[in-house]
Amino acid sequence: MNAKNTAKFIAAALCAAVLFGCQGGTPSGDTKADAKKEGQVLAEVNGGTITTADFNRELKNLPEYLKAMADTPEGRKEMLDTMVIRELILQQATKDGLDKGADLEDKLKDLKKRLIVEAFLKKKVETESQVSDADLQKFYDQNKEKFKTGEQIRASHILVKTEKEAKDILAKIKAGGNFEELAKKYSVDSSAAKGGDLGWFGKGSMVPVFEKAAMALKEGQVSDVVKSDFGYHIIKLTGKRAAGLRPLEEVKDQIKGAIMPQKQQEIFQKIKEELKKNAKITIKEDVLKEMGGKKEEGNKAEGEKPAEPAKPAEAGKK
Repeated sequence: MNAKNTAKFIAAALCAAVLFGCQGGTPSGDTKADAKKEGQVLAEVNGGTITTADFNRELKNLPEYLKAMADTPEGRKEMLDTMVIRELILQQATKDGLDKGADLEDKLKDLKKRLIVEAFLKKKVETESQVSDADLQKFYDQNKEKFKTGEQIRASHILVKTEKEAKDILAKIKAGGNFEELAKKYSVDSSAAKGGDLGWFGKGSMVPVFEKAAMALKEGQVSDVVKSDFGYHIIKLTGKRAAGLRPLEEVKDQIKGAIMPQKQQEIFQKIKEELKKNAKITIKEDVLKEMGGKKEEGNKAEGEKPAEPAKPAEAGKK
């Protein structure tokens, strides 16, 4: 529910990720492919089908920050609708003959090569770029200033579109309903999949009206309905911690994120060197030069001398 990440923005990102992702449905008329499809049919599109297996495959390929959004009722509906639109585009493109041709075949071959290389590097890098406890401790000891924080709280919330919905849910909580389960069932925020958990945050991280209501709660207490630009919230305070140095255990993932890029770069460099060492490679420099390209400014042909500057006329001569 961070002010920078509105529900509209996340929904748009979700649509883009699905629309330009891998094909989920089957173009109309491809009955052979349809017969092999797994899962229950979610949608039929001009004879083609989108199944639960297609949907789950799409979900698996989504970026982590979008998976929670797609786990809400609204998110699932948005995602399926986008898969339907993409299937319609695929069917029309097939009718127009855009699924054939030498240019497409070349691109598919190139894509296959890229995916194979990506899979190889991913496997090698993930296997070899492990961050040890000693690495974590060393980074932590050398960067303690980065892990000092002000007072923080941890909260969960349920976000809905109308005040009536919020009041009905609040009544269920007061009657003994489980906050986390109700968040999963009713909240339209991306945090719904985690029971409404927003994690730890300090002052200035949330919109003022939400922050003020959350900060005023005692640990374990649930707020009344709070209205913001996002909708209507019910907030539960789940933790408080004083300002100070965060322990290593709490910041391990953060440190891994800081260390990993450098480690991965080192592993990649090592892979390059090992592959080259055991390979026979001949670079045709003359062919490379003949390929052309922009010459450096001022670059002259080999052996060509720069023109001499014009000499001033001698005095008295015309």
